Amino acid sequence: MTRVQRGQHIRELKLPNIDGTSFSIEQVQGKRYLLSFFRFASCPFCNLRVHQLIQHFPNFGEEFTVVGVFDASLEELQRSSDKQQSPFPILADEDNIYYRRFAVERSYFGVLKGMVLRFPQLCYSMIVKGNVPLRIGGHVATMPLNILVDERGVIQHVHYGRDEGDHLSLESVKRFALTGAVPELG
Repeated sequence: MTRVQRGQHIRELKLPNIDGTSFSIEQVQGKRYLLSFFRFASCPFCNLRVHQLIQHFPNFGEEFTVVGVFDASLEELQRSSDKQQSPFPILADEDNIYYRRFAVERSYFGVLKGMVLRFPQLCYSMIVKGNVPLRIGGHVATMPLNILVDERGVIQHVHYGRDEGDHLSLESVKRFALTGAVPELG
């Protein structure tokens, strides 16, 4: 699998939305957006991140949105994430069509690393937020992938997560949303 890179175009993405409608990438044409690939639907780290994105969404401005994609069936996604009441699309890619197309990576080491290094976040998500993974549909070793896309559908920044909770900072997302500035590579 070849990783996606800056400068590539996102031309197609059609998946079922958590609200039961069908989503197509054309729906966000003309806006900057974060395309974020998550793990399975009941993943504590993923649901905590979705919650954070929902909380910060009003700060991202009118010309920006988020598109979240889960390695899950629509039913699993609705059962695990519907309580979020997201203002942005949350999609189910049960057959991993776009996970393969965007070269989303898997790593058992990344899972263990995330559980150890992010243990306080894991406990917070499970105990305080109630994101307990009673059912794991999808692949347990899927790592997050965050892609910042401009108004023309051109990828401006790609962040392949090194562990299950490794995402672009919310500050980087906000800066891109408001100004189009991309995070420095490092």
